[in-house]
Amino acid sequence: MATEHKFRYLLKPGNDFKLIKMMPMWCIISFLLCAASIGSLFVNKAVRGDYMNWTIDFKGGTEIVYKFVDASGAPTKADPAKVRGAIEGLGVQGFDVSDFSFKEDGKTIHGMTVRTPRFGALTPKQAQEALAAFNAAFAERGVEKAQWSGDRLFVRSTQVIDEAKVGEALAPLGLELKPVEEGQAKLNTAPNEDTGEYNATFTVWGLDRQYEKAIEAQFGGQGTIDAQVVQSHGVGAKAGDKLRNDGIKSILYAMALIVLYLAFRFDIRYAPGAIVATLHDAIMVIGVFSVTWSEVSLTSVAALLTVVGFSVNDTVVIFDRIRENMAKLKDKKVERIVEISLNEVLVRSLLTSVTLFLTTLMMNLFGEGLVQNFAFAMNAGIIVGAYSSLFLAPPVFIWIHKRWYTGPVKQRRPAAASADA
Repeated sequence: MATEHKFRYLLKPGNDFKLIKMMPMWCIISFLLCAASIGSLFVNKAVRGDYMNWTIDFKGGTEIVYKFVDASGAPTKADPAKVRGAIEGLGVQGFDVSDFSFKEDGKTIHGMTVRTPRFGALTPKQAQEALAAFNAAFAERGVEKAQWSGDRLFVRSTQVIDEAKVGEALAPLGLELKPVEEGQAKLNTAPNEDTGEYNATFTVWGLDRQYEKAIEAQFGGQGTIDAQVVQSHGVGAKAGDKLRNDGIKSILYAMALIVLYLAFRFDIRYAPGAIVATLHDAIMVIGVFSVTWSEVSLTSVAALLTVVGFSVNDTVVIFDRIRENMAKLKDKKVERIVEISLNEVLVRSLLTSVTLFLTTLMMNLFGEGLVQNFAFAMNAGIIVGAYSSLFLAPPVFIWIHKRWYTGPVKQRRPAAASADA
């Protein structure tokens, strides 16, 4: 005797939602949302000066590696949240903090990498304020020209500029002057043989020193934990442009391979629907990043490719059910076959999407940095990916099937004739 099992269903078997009749409306909404997403890029360009909130990966900036030692001088591990909080306290935006381990004297050092879009220690506002303070302090020293180039101050004057007084003038602005090297000190105090003018160069400590002091203060001051710079280097904007272009190419290549896969896995009439759905997902995720002005990094590109894979997987499951029902339900119209197929896989698609969405939502709510960036893209992509697989890919398939694969038997392609026989 068969045992009766009681299951809890999200939707009971046999549901028959009339999804096909709503598809024209969903297509129109999707078109409008995609247009709005693209339009938001140009709005950002006009209002904010750039299409999207690119991080150092694409704009260039400075990458600094720190290691940490305790009061005894032994290597220690720092809390990334505190390091991130210290840099946020300086008003820096668009930076990233991540763990970085390396070997030193045979020991594993747990350091940290800070990546910031800034190249120099001075912001444009600080540079103007520093020049004003410098000119006020040395008004009687015949300063003819003073200008910043990165973290260096170049001065031309008729009298010698005292190094100690330069440090005193810049200190109230939070700028710390580097000790002038012996060779440069001689040049600073030697007049030009032709003009008699003095050409001096002074350098302030860069971002690495600023962040180092802020991090140490966050951990309770010098002595509690000592942050030491292991290396610091700039990442040029040209390299960032190449990475951005490579990211765009990777998405286009993924779409091209999807077409080939579906063409061989099913037949060519299924491929355009998947491409429309994938392109829709990519545009919508980009639109979400654009409207919210969220940071766009290489991690965001990885998340976008993951979304593309998730969407295609869901679309393939739906298309596989449509193909099976095309062979079994030969007496029904293609619209009805697609509708039956969607109802059969609806619960599966919802459960898969909701499970993945909740997982990445926790990462988004409780994660930080690159983890949160990845999870945010996934949250947006899962929603639009599930929607496009159900409501955008099937209508494109129906349109192509009716446009080129129906009609008198003698005019059909052999594959289509056998499928509809």
